[in-house]
Amino acid sequence: MASKAILPLLAILFFMGCSSDNGTGIPNNDQNGGNGGDGPNVGTGVVTRGFSACEGGMADVYPCEGYDLLFQMDLGAFAAAKGNDIWGWTDTSTGNEYALVGLDNGTAFVDITDSENPMYLGKLLTATVASSWRDLKVYGDFVFIVSEASNHGMQVFDLKRLRDVTEPPVVFTADARYTGIGNAHNVVINETMRFAYPVGTARNDAFNGGVHFIDIQNPLNPNGVGGYGANGYTHDAQVVTYNGPDMDYAGREIFIGANESQIALVDITDKSNPVEIGTLTYPNIGYTHQGWFTEDQRYFILGDELDEVDFGFDSRTLVFDFSDLDNPVLHTTYLGPTGAIDHNGYVLGDEFFLANYTAGMRVLDITSIASGTITEKAFFDTYPSNNTAGFNGVWSVYPFFESGKILINDINSGLFVVQKSN
Repeated sequence: MASKAILPLLAILFFMGCSSDNGTGIPNNDQNGGNGGDGPNVGTGVVTRGFSACEGGMADVYPCEGYDLLFQMDLGAFAAAKGNDIWGWTDTSTGNEYALVGLDNGTAFVDITDSENPMYLGKLLTATVASSWRDLKVYGDFVFIVSEASNHGMQVFDLKRLRDVTEPPVVFTADARYTGIGNAHNVVINETMRFAYPVGTARNDAFNGGVHFIDIQNPLNPNGVGGYGANGYTHDAQVVTYNGPDMDYAGREIFIGANESQIALVDITDKSNPVEIGTLTYPNIGYTHQGWFTEDQRYFILGDELDEVDFGFDSRTLVFDFSDLDNPVLHTTYLGPTGAIDHNGYVLGDEFFLANYTAGMRVLDITSIASGTITEKAFFDTYPSNNTAGFNGVWSVYPFFESGKILINDINSGLFVVQKSN
C-alpha cells in the first residue's frame, strides 16, 4: 500500500484510511477476547470458514475460478484491526508450512500444514505502536519485520521457536531488534548474499528514504554497512544476484527499486560503492509501486498503485524487457478485467500471482510473455462487495509453498489459504 507520503490523497479519495528470551513465549491468558487475564489479548485463532470448493464460480461467499478455499481466519482471530503483508516459512526439518501474517499491531504465526486443523501459534506484538503498514521477509529460519510505526526498527524472530509451542496461542518476543532505522515501509532480502534491505525509511535520513544495507549473516546481530539514496525514496524493491541475459552483469547484485515516479536500477555488489545503472519511466505514472522478475530475469513485471485512480485504467500491469539492463524498454501492458487497483505481485514459474485489492487474488498466465500475451487463468476474490478502485481487499499473496497452498492476506478479512482446484 502507498506510504505516508501519499496518505492525504488516499484519505481524500477513499477515507482510508530489542529483547530476547529463552522460552517459546508468554502464554496468552486472555483467550476469550476480554480485557482480563495476565497478558495481552492476541485472539483465539478460531477458523472463520473451513474448506469450500470452488463450484459454479463461488467458494462459500467468495467469487472464484480455479481455486478452492481451504480455510479463513478473520482479523478477530488475531485480535487485530487490519491485515497487511504476508510471507511463508517451510521448516526444513519437519516439512511443516507456516503463514506469517502481517497485522496492524503485530505479526501472527499459523501452522497451516494440516489445513483441516490449522493452528494459530501466537503473535509477535509490534515493537512500538500499531500501524497499517508492516512488511516481513524470511532468511533461512528467521523472519525480519519492519513497519511504518514510529521508531519500530527491524524485528528479528527465530522461526524454529514455532516448533515448540505447547499451549497456543502465546505472546512472542523478538530475538533481536535492529534500531539503525526507525520506520520503514518495506524490507527486501537477498538470501544468496545474506543481506536485508529496508526501504521507505525517513526521507530525511542518510539515504533519503532509499535503501539501507544490513548484513544478516548472523541473523541475531544485524549489521548496517551503508545504503543508497541517490534516486530518492524507494517504496519497494527486488534485489537479485543476477543471472539473466545481460552478461555484462552476470553474478552482480542488482537492486531494482520502485521509486514513486521511476524504476531505479543499481549495481550494489560493492556496498561501499553502489553504482547507478539507470532509471526508467513509463507513460501515465501514478505511483511506481512494486515489481518482480520472471524466473529467467528477462522481464520485470511492475504494478503502479495509483494509475487506476488517476487515469481510470482497468487493473494495469506493465512488463519491461530487461535483456539489456543499460537500456530496458517497456515490452507490453496487461489490463485486467476489473477497475481494481493492483498491489503486490510475485512470479512462480509461468504464473504471476497478483494481489489486486478489491478484485482479490488474480493468477495470470505468463507462458507467452515473450510475445506480449498475458491472460488471466484463475482468481479468488476475498472482497466480494465490489471490484472498484479502492484500498480494500487483498494486500499481498504468498505462492511459494511446495504443497501449492497459497496465502492471501486481506486488509479487511484476514488470512485466507487457498489451493488450486482438482
